[in-house]
Amino acid sequence: MTDHDDDHAELTKEQKILRIMQSVLTDVARDTHAPPGMKHPLSDKTIQNIRDCLSLITARQQELAEALGQDMNMRPRYADEPRKSDTVVPINIDALRKKPES
Repeated sequence: MTDHDDDHAELTKEQKILRIMQSVLTDVARDTHAPPGMKHPLSDKTIQNIRDCLSLITARQQELAEALGQDMNMRPRYADEPRKSDTVVPINIDALRKKPES
């Protein structure tokens, strides 16, 4: 197990498998990236198969998240950052209406 798994202990086994498979496929794509003008080391068929796999993985991740009532927001966040997006920030309307004195 990696540190990555510890961060996502709340995920099901299937979600963990999908996440690792997605990571491996994107690593393969990144590691085999060819500069412009160079022939890609992977065949066009293999590249398309990787794309198809990534699409299927993403679709299944969305299905699982929806079925489990989980948020699909995969952006990194700080440990002390609130999890809910419905945080209310009070705004002092009076301060916004006053014109600055010149």
